[in-house]
Amino acid sequence: MDGLRLTPLGPQHLPALREIVRDADVQRFTRIPVPTPADWIDTWLAFYEHGRRDGSREAFAIEDAGGGFLGLAFAVRIDAEEATTELGYVVAPAARGRGVASRALAELTAWVFAERGMHRAELRISVANTASKRVAERCGYAYEGVLRSMYVKPGMRDDLEVWSRLATDPAGDA
Repeated sequence: MDGLRLTPLGPQHLPALREIVRDADVQRFTRIPVPTPADWIDTWLAFYEHGRRDGSREAFAIEDAGGGFLGLAFAVRIDAEEATTELGYVVAPAARGRGVASRALAELTAWVFAERGMHRAELRISVANTASKRVAERCGYAYEGVLRSMYVKPGMRDDLEVWSRLATDPAGDA
């Protein structure tokens, strides 16, 4: 995936966002409500744009060299005082199996450590999401344990694995 880049998520990505939230795996393994309300994507984008301004969160489009949309990479929560962050990633169905998630997570992790001064990055991954757990491992994240029956979204609780990486840990093989 030469040329893969993270671009600040913005209104120009709305058509791709509307498409990606329809994917069954995205609905299953993310916090996107199901069914997704018609105005949810606009509200979600505004939430992340506000977070960009106040430093509490960030969202990026994962793009190929030509600007094609491959997915999302985001800092769900950035806590500057504690120097900790929760990260996430979503890959569009057509881009899966090509290393996009690993490359995007590696870049996002490097960004939060170098640009935002974070000490700890954390992932919360459904115990059923084998592909995402492989991405975490390839990117140097360490498995810490399971948070049982966590609230994910209305009507859904799930067992979530916690994976973390410290700024002082090796980067992994991504």
